[in-house]
Amino acid sequence: MISALSSRLPTVAFAIIVSFCSLLFILGPAAAESVAFKQAVAEAAAQDQDISAFYKETGYGAIWTGKSGRERNRRAALMNALNAADSHGLPSERYNLTALEQQMKNARTPRDRGLVEVAMSRAFLQYARDVQTGALVPSRVDKNIVRQVPYRDRKSYLTNFAKSSPKGFFKALPPQTGEYNALRKQKLVLEGLIAKGGWGPTVKAKKLEPGDSGASVVALRDRLVRMGYLKRTATGTYDSTMTDAVMRFQADHGLAQDGVVGQGTLAEINTSVEKRLQSVIVAMERERWVNKDRGKRHIEVNLTDFTAKIIDNGKVTFTTRSVIGARDAKRQSPEFSDVMEFMVINPSWFVPRSIAIGEYLPELQQNPNAVNHLIITDRSGRQIDRTNVDFTKYTARTFPYAMRQPPSRSNALGLVKFMFPNKYNIYLHDTPAKNLFGRETRAYSHGCIRLADPFEFAYALLAKQSNDPEGLFKKTLASGTETQLNLKKPVPVHIIYRTALANSKGQIQYRRDVYGRDGRIWNALSQAGVALRGVQG
Repeated sequence: MISALSSRLPTVAFAIIVSFCSLLFILGPAAAESVAFKQAVAEAAAQDQDISAFYKETGYGAIWTGKSGRERNRRAALMNALNAADSHGLPSERYNLTALEQQMKNARTPRDRGLVEVAMSRAFLQYARDVQTGALVPSRVDKNIVRQVPYRDRKSYLTNFAKSSPKGFFKALPPQTGEYNALRKQKLVLEGLIAKGGWGPTVKAKKLEPGDSGASVVALRDRLVRMGYLKRTATGTYDSTMTDAVMRFQADHGLAQDGVVGQGTLAEINTSVEKRLQSVIVAMERERWVNKDRGKRHIEVNLTDFTAKIIDNGKVTFTTRSVIGARDAKRQSPEFSDVMEFMVINPSWFVPRSIAIGEYLPELQQNPNAVNHLIITDRSGRQIDRTNVDFTKYTARTFPYAMRQPPSRSNALGLVKFMFPNKYNIYLHDTPAKNLFGRETRAYSHGCIRLADPFEFAYALLAKQSNDPEGLFKKTLASGTETQLNLKKPVPVHIIYRTALANSKGQIQYRRDVYGRDGRIWNALSQAGVALRGVQG
């Protein structure tokens, strides 16, 4: 047996086990049982560096499998947590609960108990990380989710758990936010609805509006009743009460509130309970990815909601509409968190190279006087004379020039930009293209976030450091000079993506999956073992 083990275990672990074996020859039965237990723990833990390090530090003693009340409480807390993993939208099969329970039941010898001890620690570590910081690695699901997940040291879970109240420790692992709690409650509600047949038949129509009647209006009425937007009624006419219900539905789904069921509203009304449940489960996973202190004051940009908000002490104190990156893969806005440090008033626009070579170089090759609102500079920053350059001899790889647009009202960045320096070259800014803010879906930029009310956004930020923030901003703006205004206290910025989100009352609203990212996340969760409960076979 010793020779067989030597080929499988790390050198240090093998040496420890050999020393345990030698002790068996000189110790009494009780001590021998202890040594056998510790030998099994060392052997089983050897394949996991963090588990092995923890048990080495604690002398290979038991935290789960002893006979004391403390260890019984730990076992019970772990089993309860694993049993409830599905309520968090986690892949419960990942924790091998059934096999673990059987292994615990069959444990007879000290060696059996040692193997169970490590099996429980392994399941504990997997669950703890999943419920605290997510079951998926976001960047593996979508390359534009570049968020840095706040992973905790794995060994610290075991160390801290051994010192804590078991129930309290497990309770503190998931995000402690109103958003997460609201999503978890909604998950139960939707599962109950699925078990009862959902929201009933879909509405078959091209368009419905006030004054209409007929079978499609009846189907709309019945679906709104089941969704909770309309009290039970026998009406077959699209009356004012139904119009009000449709407008409330539109408000909860980020739609234009016109009271008319056009194609966009109809698609949302006909979305199944199962699809909404998927959005909720994905939102819970996303909430775990940002399970950290987001700042007493922070900025939240929800890409699917096309809004940017300033949040102070958990309350939204400023909101503005936004335009986000277009849907094609190269222009989508990424998801990440950073810290806003300053704003630039009367900014120059330094054209990203991808735009310079992808959009403007072909135009210059056709006409050297094209895009004449831009200044073209060489590597030293000196402006060049376009008429002396043959742009046709350059390719996207060899193009040696940079481009910038000087400050002006027609500048692509408008009159102010808000900077949180990052390697993705993403920031918030003004825009001269104000017409886009009136649209329902606003995905048109090259990736940066355009704001509908940038001046007011600036006033709100400067209010923390100036008695006259509007005056300060306007005075700087009037100079016409490019000016950097530092924020005395930098503000965290979180660019998120939620198709299921809680409003101020904790009620869940829904948004479209504009980039298809939530669909990809759901597929990954499903492959990992997450299933929809309540689905009728």
